[in-house]
Amino acid sequence: MNRFTHSAERGRPAPSGNTPLPLLLIALYALSILAANITLNKFIPLPVYGLLSVGTIFFAAVFTLRDRIHRAGGLSAVFIAISAALIINTLAAFVTGTEWRFIGASFLAILAGELADTAVYQRLIHRSWWTRVLASNAVSVPLDSVLFNLLAFLGIMSGGEIAQIIFADILAKYLIAVLFAVRVFHTSRAAV
Repeated sequence: MNRFTHSAERGRPAPSGNTPLPLLLIALYALSILAANITLNKFIPLPVYGLLSVGTIFFAAVFTLRDRIHRAGGLSAVFIAISAALIINTLAAFVTGTEWRFIGASFLAILAGELADTAVYQRLIHRSWWTRVLASNAVSVPLDSVLFNLLAFLGIMSGGEIAQIIFADILAKYLIAVLFAVRVFHTSRAAV
């Protein structure tokens, strides 16, 4: 555990100066959102109920990556990550010809979901990492899923299809976030 992580775990603000930004985590965060946006309109029907957007599989990593960025670099690193993701996705939209409706829905959902998640995480900074992650994801996952899918697909798909997408989206994000969190937990325990 580095000097920053130790002080951040106690709820103190991130030290400034020579603490490096978690650049790899920020890059993975931005690339996960990019992969999600490129594949967002390709769907996998679930066996019983739900349409899983392939983009959700990539986007689910975003929640845990953001929590890791927060833990490693503090609030300013989270804002840098969100900004980097928005810039990269805007540039990619020009290159890939992604519909602006999807990019706009993504931007608004990211801003609302990520800022809500960060606010909850920051408010609980004095609590355990698990508490922060579970509470912040409990707010941001449904907010992001409902907002994005309504903005992206309303008028293009039926209400029933959108409901199936939202259901599958929330389910997949929670399952993948739990898998990432368990992996992070086991990795951090092994390092101690």
